[in-house]
Amino acid sequence: MANDGDILMLEAPPQPSRSAEFIDALPYIDDDYGHPKVKEEVDRLVEDEMRRSSKKPADFLKGLPPLPSFDFHNHPMLAREYERVRAGKPPVALDMSRYGLEMPPMNKRNDETAWRQALQKAQRLLQHQVIRLENLELMSKHGADVWKQHNQRLETYLSRMQALAVEQNEKIETVNRERKYHQQNTAFELNALSAQWKELCVKNIEIQTACAKIESNFEELRREAAERLEFGC
Repeated sequence: MANDGDILMLEAPPQPSRSAEFIDALPYIDDDYGHPKVKEEVDRLVEDEMRRSSKKPADFLKGLPPLPSFDFHNHPMLAREYERVRAGKPPVALDMSRYGLEMPPMNKRNDETAWRQALQKAQRLLQHQVIRLENLELMSKHGADVWKQHNQRLETYLSRMQALAVEQNEKIETVNRERKYHQQNTAFELNALSAQWKELCVKNIEIQTACAKIESNFEELRREAAERLEFGC
């Protein structure tokens, strides 16, 4: 009992501040979530915590380092294309007119320079077709091996990524296994402390009831003593 006459009760742990991130979930011990009412209450508490949390869904990347700024100083073509994509503009259509072979217009049919330019253009197109045929021959000769090497590199990369994924999954499984082991071992202590807390609360209530009864008896005896003194006088 305190000096001012109040009954001492077991105090709850201090509540965390609103700015603090406080997590006390024990998923391997708290198995009451399957109850509909408990689930509804838990969902309400989670939503309330999300509203009070300093971390918002829109800011989940705020803790990461900023993205590097793109500098196309030495690549003006890439800079123009980047700005076009940012502005949402459609791509510029390719000019296919240079691939067409046409005769000079009617008013230049007797112009030697116009025919010379048309001949040079025809030679360029012919050379372009020759290069295309050479590329097709090279592809038919070496393309299969190149694709096999490329596929082998992709398979090696896939195997490495799969090994990393397996390693990370094993680490996650190890952490979950340790959490389960510690929580289940701690459950006995938590249950014992919970039972002890309930027992102490019951005893405290019994003490409070007994003290209230003693105070009532004390007041009754004081009243009887006062009456006796009054009649004795």
